[in-house]
Amino acid sequence: MKNNTKRILKPILISVICIVICVPLVLMPTATVIIYEAIFGVRYDPSDWNSLSAEDFEGLVLQKTEIEVNDEKSLAAFKYSRNGITPKGVVIVAHGLGGGGHTPYLPLIDAFVRGGYYVFAYDATANGETDGSSVEGFPQGIIDLELAIQYVMEAPEYEELPIALFGHSWGAYSTASVLGLYPDIEAAIVVAGFNESEDLILYQGEKYVGSTASLTTPYVYFYEQLKFTKKYADLSAIESMYGTDAGVMIVHSTDDSTVPTEYGYDKFYSEFSNDKRFSFVLYEDRGHSNLFYSDSAREYRKTLEENYEEYVESNGLKYNEATKTEFMSANLNKSLYFELDKALISQMLSFYDGYCNK
Repeated sequence: MKNNTKRILKPILISVICIVICVPLVLMPTATVIIYEAIFGVRYDPSDWNSLSAEDFEGLVLQKTEIEVNDEKSLAAFKYSRNGITPKGVVIVAHGLGGGGHTPYLPLIDAFVRGGYYVFAYDATANGETDGSSVEGFPQGIIDLELAIQYVMEAPEYEELPIALFGHSWGAYSTASVLGLYPDIEAAIVVAGFNESEDLILYQGEKYVGSTASLTTPYVYFYEQLKFTKKYADLSAIESMYGTDAGVMIVHSTDDSTVPTEYGYDKFYSEFSNDKRFSFVLYEDRGHSNLFYSDSAREYRKTLEENYEEYVESNGLKYNEATKTEFMSANLNKSLYFELDKALISQMLSFYDGYCNK
């Protein structure tokens, strides 16, 4: 009887041991890689209905170039200026994730140029005019921004000009995280940013699978170490901002559901609120993508989206890019849709002036 029990328990014990070994060493790493690449293994292009170009802004001058990465890859880059100005400095713009490159930020870019700055923008990997089928991951934004900074620092046309940064969302994380690597940067504006890559990946994961998403955090960390190297995977906004003397403006909104303030603004305020180099601007009702726009523009955007939903439902249509393009082409007022908050833009320009014109 004893021998029979041993014979029965032995394969069960072996199975349990195999499961205990396989889950953390095989299944979880494999699942992490699959999920990670599903999230970031896409490219983004601007929507036809809200696309912008330099021609939409009177007097804005565009010069296109490329930042060579290697024999097979380059980043599409863009210098914006106006004739007859003596630039105070150059602002490098790092865009967010999902808009398809830098063009959604052209109203802001034009405002910076009108304020007396050259603007150097680029389309990150697998965005807009830059090739690629995968944005790779959040640390890729740091790598792309670093390439842009190096290009500006080496280009004769920007020689001796103060360098400032502007980043929104993904671009804000990249902007804050790169500061410690380039002590010559004078100022940075960080809008709706977050501290670490795994912070936001965990937040997004919890929305779908709850608290069990935290089990993947170590695997995400190690996968990013393998994919992007320790140099980039280990960077965090807070650590990097401690390593710079640049002025930093932090802008966020408490109702941001894409990047909640607890992953960015709250952490930054806790660390740097007593540091005179830091300026904090916190709104209550501007969400994630509407931070720069006027009250009337934000209200118009809300109404337009409600009308679009009514249009889809009342006509039995599907929510897709073709339907939205059809509706927006007939109803969109771009001037109102992209109307900037003049007070915020003035505050940003004054901030840049304070650090770039010492």
